Parts: sequence; structure tokens; C-alpha cells
Amino acid sequence: MNRAERLARLLRVLAAIIAEPGLNPLELADRAGVSERTLRRDLVQLRDLGYEVAYTSGYEVQEKLNLEGRAKHRARGRGDDALLQAVAQAVQTAGLWRDTEPSSAPPKRGRSRKAGPAPIVLIPSGEQDADFIHATGFGVENALYIRFGDQDDVLVTSPLEIDRARAQSRASRIVEDREAYVHRAWAQAGAAILREKGITRARVSSNLRAAHLEDLRAQGLDVEVDRDLFVAERRRKSAEDAASIQEAQSAAESAVVEVVRGLAQAEIKDGILWSNGGPLTSERLYAAAQLRLGEAGFTCPDMIIAGSPECALPHYRGEGPIRANAPVIIDIFPTSRKTHRNGDLTRTVVVGEVSDEVRRMHAAVVQALDAGIESIAPGVAGKEPHFAVCQVLVDRGFGTTTAGYEGPDGVAKMNHSTGHGVGLEVHEEPTLRETTDDPLAEGDVVTVEPGVYLLGLGGVRVEDTGMVTRQGFKNFTRLTRSLNPNDYL
Repeated sequence: MNRAERLARLLRVLAAIIAEPGLNPLELADRAGVSERTLRRDLVQLRDLGYEVAYTSGYEVQEKLNLEGRAKHRARGRGDDALLQAVAQAVQTAGLWRDTEPSSAPPKRGRSRKAGPAPIVLIPSGEQDADFIHATGFGVENALYIRFGDQDDVLVTSPLEIDRARAQSRASRIVEDREAYVHRAWAQAGAAILREKGITRARVSSNLRAAHLEDLRAQGLDVEVDRDLFVAERRRKSAEDAASIQEAQSAAESAVVEVVRGLAQAEIKDGILWSNGGPLTSERLYAAAQLRLGEAGFTCPDMIIAGSPECALPHYRGEGPIRANAPVIIDIFPTSRKTHRNGDLTRTVVVGEVSDEVRRMHAAVVQALDAGIESIAPGVAGKEPHFAVCQVLVDRGFGTTTAGYEGPDGVAKMNHSTGHGVGLEVHEEPTLRETTDDPLAEGDVVTVEPGVYLLGLGGVRVEDTGMVTRQGFKNFTRLTRSLNPNDYL
């Protein structure tokens, strides 16, 4: 291509930008009659000529001869001057000349071509973004997903992930966008795809990062954060979902047994558990559990292996040597590296002598667990299992922080809810707590995890996970609930 032809092509690109600001890259390339690859090169050349070509709602050009711009150091050839003169004359003749000061106004929002629900736009918050995985079947750090309707969706990903996406994702269309990946412009890419269809509205997940939300709105989209997005869908577990969660629960059981084995094999020296010539610590037990989970394809970086008296704090992770003759709470909630589904299991054991107080606490918690499970059925409000658990604890001489079930002063108390949903997240809908009026439904997978805690002494918590069915609670958990470590081996 000679110089005149190149300048003529640049003129077509520039004229298209000036005549119709806000075009996305595909539209601009079509208007100018060039390929996307050629367009990218042409835009670089236009910038070198002094034009400030920016990507805002689409491609826009500052309509002035920027003789003081980035290219002022570059000598202009006669062909370049001819191009500038021709553009200036064309712009003036067309009546398109306007104020040369950059506009601060946001991109114009056109009317959406389609009525009905706005398309769903998802940009993952990370590889474990549950909404993104639910929609696409694909866990990825950076990508874009748009769902226009049933069987009408698109997953946009990077060259790095395109082959994995094709192998794993359920999206009907899977495309690669290197520019969005290189420039981290997923929101801009999403807005461009919507504009191609004449759509200016979008629904996003509450998981969306604030920066992406701002970027989408800066593109001229009317964006709604849909707090209920996928909530109902994710609650109704399919048979495949249930099998994956039950598999995760089995992995949790295996890891708990591994921890208890380490406890049972330890010696007691001066009130501390010893193993392999040194104190047995939470960290060593954690490593053993992680190894067992890893071999099965699971992970649980935040598991709890907490000795006394610190385990009186329900979410204390555990550190340092384990004390004998006192409760050890083991709470493992593994995530499958393959299915991304979770399990959740808690057991409490004591190595050595068990005090009468701890025995009473454990017996009350196990009875409360059974009462909570027995109260679960489709149509039952989520608060009812919680109240059933609280009633048992109070009847057994303990207390809770739930109004009406406080119990006596100075006794071990439960200071948390009874349970929560489990699926793509360890904690999801529904909840079993005093404020939950929403009824349980078939397909819900929930935990039941009563516990009582007393500062200075420690705590006891026992947790099972299972599914709400027509017949009641189908327990996915088979592991003993005993305080005695030997009963697990």
C-alpha cells in the first residue's frame, strides 16, 4: 500500500470517529471498512499525528488539530499536512466543529433496544466467585460473562484461559479478547458487547468489585446490583450438586479423623500433648489435615483446630501446643478443587480426663443437634430449628444470646446461629437463625451446629451437614460425635 492509500484509509477511520462518536471497536472497524487488527494500527498512527483518540464509551476523537500534542516533536510531511487540511475542511463543511475543550459529560445513554429483564453481566472477583462459577461452570480470576437469556450467553476470556474455558464452561459462546485481558478492560468490553445489541442496561452480582461497577456505569450503562441474583437457583441443589457436597463432607470426615488420630497417639506431659519428641501443636495437626484433603482433591486453608481455653472463641483458628484434659474443637469445611462445592463438619474431643462440666456441655450440644435436625422439613421457617436448639440448651442448664432463651448468668452459652446453607460457598442461603422467617425448601443443604462456650474453660461444638428433603433432613454426615478420640479410629 502506497502513502496516499494509507492516508486515505486513516482519513476514513478519522471521519468515522468524528461522524459517529461512541462506536465500539467492531462498529468503528465496520464503518471505516478495515479489520480490527488494522484499526488498532491506524489508531496508533492517528495518535502519532497528534490526534487524541480516547476509549471512553467507545472511540472518540478530540476534534482539533493538536499541533501541541504528543507528536509536536515529529516533523510533518506534506502528506500529513494534506490529511489534516482535508479533515479540517470536511469537519467544518459537515457542521461538526465544536468547542475544542474536552467534554466532562458522561457518555450518552441511549434507549435499550429490548424490554424485559436487563442482561446479566458478571466479572469475577476471583477464582472462587460463586456467582460466576454458578453461571458459567468455570472458575477464573479474570473474565467477562454476559447472559441475554436462556441459551443466549457469552463468556469472554483471555488467551491464557481460552482453551480451559472451552473444556469446562457451559456458556453457549466462548470468545477470546486479548485487549480486555492486557488492559484489564473487562467492563469496557462488556459495555461494547451490549451496545452492539442496542442495550444500555445491565444487572450485576453483589460480588462485583466496586471498581468494575464504576467502570460499567462510566460506559453509559444503567447498572442494577441485583442482590437476589442466583440466590433461589443456588439454593435448589441438583442431584449432582448434592453428590458433590456429600463428597466434600466425606473428605471433611477423613480430615477430622486424621486430626483425631494425631491427638489420640500423643502422650501427656505436664498437661500438654507431646508427639515425636515435642509438643503437639495446632499447626502440625493442620498440616496433617491439609495433606489428607489435598490427596483427595480438596483444600481448607482456614480450618479450625483449637485447643482450650481459647476455643471458647468460636472462630479462633488455633495455634501452639494442645492442652490435655480439655476440649479441642475441630471444624473443617473443605472446598473441592474440581467442583468448587463445600462440606462443613465440626467435632469436639478431649484427650485425657473429661471434666463433669465438659461432659454436660457435650451431652447438651448433641441433644440440641438432634432436636434441630428433627425440626427441619420443607415449609418450616429457618428460625424454628434455631429455637429448638436454644430450648434444649436452656432446658439442660445452659444459655444463648437469643432473646427469650438467655438461660442463667455465668453458664456456658451459644452466641451464634444454628446453621447456614452450604454449596459453592461455605456460608450461603438459607440461614437458621432467630430472624429467619423464610421457609426451608427441598434442595436446601444446611448445617446444624449448636455449641456452648465459657471463657476461661473452652467450648464444645458439634456440627452435621445435610439436605432438606420431603422426608426431612437427609444427613450427609456419618462420623461419630463422641468426645473420646479412640472412637474415631
